[in-house]
Amino acid sequence: MKFGINKLLTAAALALGTLGAFAADPIKIGSVLSVTGPAAFLGDPELKTLQMYVEDINKKGGVLGRQLQLVHYDDGSDAGKANGFAKRLIDDDLVDVIVGGTTTGSTMSMVPLVEKANIPFISLAGAVVIVEPVKKWVFKTPHTDRMAAEKVFDDLKKRGLTKVALLSETSGFGQSGKKETEAVATKYGMTLVANETYGPKDTDISPQLTKIRNTAGVQAVFVFGMGQGPAIVTKNYKQLGITLPLYQSHGVASEEYIKLAGPAAEGVRLPAASLLIADKLAANDPQKPLVTGYTKSFNDKWKTDVSTFGGHAYDGLMLAVDAIKRANSTDKSKVRDAIEATKAFIGTGGMVNMSATDHMGLDLSAFNLLEIKNGDWALAK
Repeated sequence: MKFGINKLLTAAALALGTLGAFAADPIKIGSVLSVTGPAAFLGDPELKTLQMYVEDINKKGGVLGRQLQLVHYDDGSDAGKANGFAKRLIDDDLVDVIVGGTTTGSTMSMVPLVEKANIPFISLAGAVVIVEPVKKWVFKTPHTDRMAAEKVFDDLKKRGLTKVALLSETSGFGQSGKKETEAVATKYGMTLVANETYGPKDTDISPQLTKIRNTAGVQAVFVFGMGQGPAIVTKNYKQLGITLPLYQSHGVASEEYIKLAGPAAEGVRLPAASLLIADKLAANDPQKPLVTGYTKSFNDKWKTDVSTFGGHAYDGLMLAVDAIKRANSTDKSKVRDAIEATKAFIGTGGMVNMSATDHMGLDLSAFNLLEIKNGDWALAK
């Protein structure tokens, strides 16, 4: 009898140990980012942000009593590689949620996989096509390319400028931006008198800019691209002596753009989130504590400047964590539903209010129009 009781006690202990092991399993956050390649100045701060906050959350006890585990891959700014890594995250790593791709191309290559696998996916890319039409399992944190065009056109209208030259990159982000800019031009009373493109790896964009300079009636130039290309455009613009107002999209909302473009960036205007002007926000701005806190933490940890791209990663991770907490579960359907039900979530990109018809949750008021003055960001006037 005594032997039988001991066996029972041992079996019970083993069962409890097994349950304890399961309870302690980490919550796996998958990520595919463009840490190298043309989009590296987006992907690098995204990865740094995810690493920093996963570490911070784990030090504070994790989520639902479990540690977070970040499983990440670098697609090298190659959409084809992003697809392969997404498949690995889903099939081999068995992640609970995915935060990232960095670029629109990478994101869209991953979308069919996450939709088929029924796994929550929060993209860090800009194009409106990511969330329009709505895809059940796909969300995004940055403002859309359409919103960027609207913000720029609104400013041009205020300045009495209606004839615009559009110069867009042939990447997924640039071409989506081109399409959206063309679509909203009429709404704002704008005429695109020139419409040129350049490749993301081009090292000289003077020919396209020369054509724009020689186009009759051009009053301003709007560039839609990301990575190093827009900085090359800005330098070429200055070298060619073009003095028309120059606008960029939110694809360059980073100190890195100012560093790469140098003095040529002076006077450039672009739409961006409040993160870049954290120290200039009013004391009662609801974003002030968050963006100043993020800026200090990022600067202290990495000894480098913040960018809105790192902010997109912060928002993506925290939206996922917030949803897991509210769902009180890592059940993928429950987490998906919780993300979609997000209301009044303060992120670096603005206040997020998701719904069944809006998987981004930001409106135009979340964008600021900035101008580069003396090598720094300032609110455009």
